[in-house]
Amino acid sequence: MPHAPTSAPPPRTLRPAPRALLTALLAVLALCAGALTAAAPARAAASAWAPKPSPLTTPWTDQVPTDKPLNEYPAPTLTRPDWANLNGIWDFAVTAANAGQPTQWNEQIRVPFVAESALSGVKRQVNAGDKLWYRRTFTVPAGWNGRNVVLNFGASDWRTTVWVNGQQAGAEHSGGYDAFSYDITALLNRGGTNTVVVSVLDPTQSGGQAIGKQRSGPVEPHAGGGIFYTSASGIWQTVWLEPVAPAHITRLDMTPDLGTSTLRTTVRAAGASGRQVRVTVSTGGRTVGTATGTVGGALSVPVPSPHLWTPEDPFLYDVRAELLDGTTVTDTTGSYTGMRSIALARVDGVQRPVLNGKFVFQTGTLDQGYWPDGIYTAPTDDALKYDLQKHKDLGFNMVRKHIKVEPQRWFYWADKLGLLVWQDMPAMDLRTPDSAARTQWEAEYHEIIDEHRSSPSLVMWVDENEGWGQYDQARIADDVKAYDPSRLVDNMSGVNCCGAVDGGNGDVIDHHNYVGPGVTRPSASRAAVLGEFGGLGLRVQGHEWYPGGGFSYEDQPDAAHLNNRFTGLIDALRLQQMPAGLSASVYTEITDVENEANGLLTYDRQVVKVDENRVRAANQALIAASRGTPPRATLPTGGYKSLRVTTPGFTDRYLRHYDGLANTEPVTAASPALLKADATWKIVPGLSDSACYSFESRNYPGEYLRHREFRVHREAGDGSALFKADATWCAVPGEGGVRLMASNFPGQYLRHYNSEVWLATPGGTHAYDTPDRFTEDTTWAAENPWTP
Repeated sequence: MPHAPTSAPPPRTLRPAPRALLTALLAVLALCAGALTAAAPARAAASAWAPKPSPLTTPWTDQVPTDKPLNEYPAPTLTRPDWANLNGIWDFAVTAANAGQPTQWNEQIRVPFVAESALSGVKRQVNAGDKLWYRRTFTVPAGWNGRNVVLNFGASDWRTTVWVNGQQAGAEHSGGYDAFSYDITALLNRGGTNTVVVSVLDPTQSGGQAIGKQRSGPVEPHAGGGIFYTSASGIWQTVWLEPVAPAHITRLDMTPDLGTSTLRTTVRAAGASGRQVRVTVSTGGRTVGTATGTVGGALSVPVPSPHLWTPEDPFLYDVRAELLDGTTVTDTTGSYTGMRSIALARVDGVQRPVLNGKFVFQTGTLDQGYWPDGIYTAPTDDALKYDLQKHKDLGFNMVRKHIKVEPQRWFYWADKLGLLVWQDMPAMDLRTPDSAARTQWEAEYHEIIDEHRSSPSLVMWVDENEGWGQYDQARIADDVKAYDPSRLVDNMSGVNCCGAVDGGNGDVIDHHNYVGPGVTRPSASRAAVLGEFGGLGLRVQGHEWYPGGGFSYEDQPDAAHLNNRFTGLIDALRLQQMPAGLSASVYTEITDVENEANGLLTYDRQVVKVDENRVRAANQALIAASRGTPPRATLPTGGYKSLRVTTPGFTDRYLRHYDGLANTEPVTAASPALLKADATWKIVPGLSDSACYSFESRNYPGEYLRHREFRVHREAGDGSALFKADATWCAVPGEGGVRLMASNFPGQYLRHYNSEVWLATPGGTHAYDTPDRFTEDTTWAAENPWTP
C-alpha cells in the first residue's frame, strides 16, 4: 500500500489523510524507487527542459518535480518492495506514422504527461498522421541481480511499441486505458547503460479505438468544443521497472463472499504452472485467515465475522500472496481488500441495488478526470486524491468515472476514502464501429475488468453511453456480467437520450435528464438510476479555461442561486423520486472541464462554487432517507377539498381559479357562492401517474389545474400526454400540509406569489422563484371543501 503523500496540500482545508496500509513496505518502496540511475545524457537534457505555461494552474501545477513525477508506487493492489520509477525527462521526437526510429531527438518531454499538455513541456496538437517517439537510458540496480526485470506501463494511448537496446520487447500493444508489461531480462545490459525507445501512434477520432471524450484539435484554449475535449496522446500513466523471480505472481483476483465469510481468490502467475500459492488476510498485523491452493485455481480464505467495507466505514484488510516451491516461498506480493457485497434485490416491492444486503441511495457526480495542466494525467498523487476527497466533503457516496479509466492509485483512493465507483468503458467515436474496432474494444474492456476487478469500491460497469458507437448492447451486457458476475452492469447509460438503444438487460434502467431530475422508473427486473442530471453552470471570473466561452445546461447568476437550485434538485430526489423507485443519481459534474462550466468546482480546482455544508447536508439527508421508510404524503381521492395557504399571515387565503387562471384569495363563510365553488377541487388519481394527483374544478367539471409556461391555469383536458403530465401533481411532505410537485418537472412546486399561482423552482431566476418563504409558499393544507 502506498505511503501517505508528502507534497503540500492545496489552498483548501482537507480532512487529514487516513493512515495508509502497509506503511513499512511502502517506505521501502519509496527508498528503492530512488535507486534508479539515469545516464549522463538524459540528465543533461533534463537541465534544458522546462514546462509550458498552463492555461489554468491548479494548486499542484508548480509542485510537479522534473525528475520522477508521480513517484508513489503505481500498483497498490500488487506491491513488491523493489521498483524503479522511469517517469521524468525523456528525449522526444515526432515523425510521420509510417517512419522508422528518428535519427534526431531535438526535444524533451516529461513523462507521464501527454504531448498536448503544458506539464509535458511539449504542449502541441498531435495529428492522426503523427507518430510519437520517446527515449531514455537507465541502469539496473546491482541489488536486482539474479532476478528478472519487468518494464511496466500504466497506460499509453494508443498503439505502443517498445524497444530495449535496439530489440523489440514483445508484441505491439493496442489500447489506451489498460496497463501492459514486458519481461525485458534477455534484452538488458546488466553491467551498464540500457536504452529504451517507445513509439506511440494515436489517431484519436479518426481511428476506431476507444477514445472517450478526446477529440484532436488545438491545445490552446478556444471557443467551442462542447462536451468533447483536448486529446491525450502517448504515455499518460507511470512507467516503471520491477525485479521479479523467474516464476512470479502477476495478478490477484479477489471477490468477497459475505455468505460464507470468505475471500474468494485466484492467484495468477507467470512461469509457475502447477505451483502452490498461499494467501493470508490480516489486519493490524494479526492473521485473520489463510488458505493454500494452486496457481490459477480458486481458493477461499476465511474472514470470520468480517468488518464490512462501506462508504461510511471503508475498512480494508491487508492481503499477502506467496508463491511456493514445496515449503519455500519464492515470491511474495502485498495487496488489500474490502469485504462487501453488491447485488440487486427487491426492497419493499422495488428493485434496488443493495450494498451488503441493504439499500442505500447512491448519490454521486460525473467525474471526467481532466486537468488544465496535465489533461489526462493529474499533476500529483495529492491532486488525484483531491477530487475524490471533495466528493466525500460534499456528502456524496458515489462517483461515476465517465468514459475514462484512471490509474490504479485513483481506485486505491476510492477504496481508502470510501466511494462507490461506477466505471464506464471509454466509448469509441460516435459512428457505428467496424468489426476490427469491436474486437479491439471488447478485448480492451476485458483487460480493464481484469485490472480493477479486485477494487472493493467498484460496484458497477457501465458498458455504453448515449448510443455512442453502440452495437450489440444486450450481448455485451451479458458478456460483462459473465466475465465479472460480482458486480452490477449498466448496458447503456442514457437509454432515453440521443438515439441510444436499450439492450433491455443488465441490472439498471439508466436515464439522462437535464436539468432534471426527470422521471425514471424501475422495472420488474432492473433498478432505476439517473445516470446524468443537473449541469447547473456558474462561471467564475479568473478561473475560466477560455474566458467568456463557458456553457452549461442552465446558467446560474450567482452562487446563491446555484446553491438553492442544486439543493432543490437533491431535495426532489429525496422527497419524490427516491420514494417512487429511483435508486441512484449522478450529478453533472464535479469540476468544470474546458468550456463546460457546470462543475461544483472550477476546472483549476481553486474554487469550490457551492456551499459545502449545504450540499453535504442535502446529500446526507437523501442517504439517510433511503435507509428508513421513505417519507410519503397522501391525499384522499374521489371527493372535494379546498387548498389553504399555510404561509404565516396569509392563512385565510385559498387556491381558486378566476378567468382560467389560478390565484389565491381570502375565503370565509360569508364569501359569495361562486368564490367558494372556485376554491373547491375534486382530488382524483393523477392523469399521467396514478401515484400522484390531479385537481378537477368543482364548477367546471373536466377542467384541471395544470401548469403551462410556469403559470398555473384551469384548463380542459385535450387528451394529450402533455396535458395529462402538466395536470399531474405529486404530494410530498410539508410542515402543516403537503407540497405539490409537478409530476413531469420534479423539484418544481405549486407556489402562490402576490396572489398568483406559479410553477416555482428553488434557485430559479424568476421573481416567483425567490427563496424568501419558498417552502411556506409551496405548502398547502387540504381542508374541508367550501362547496361540498
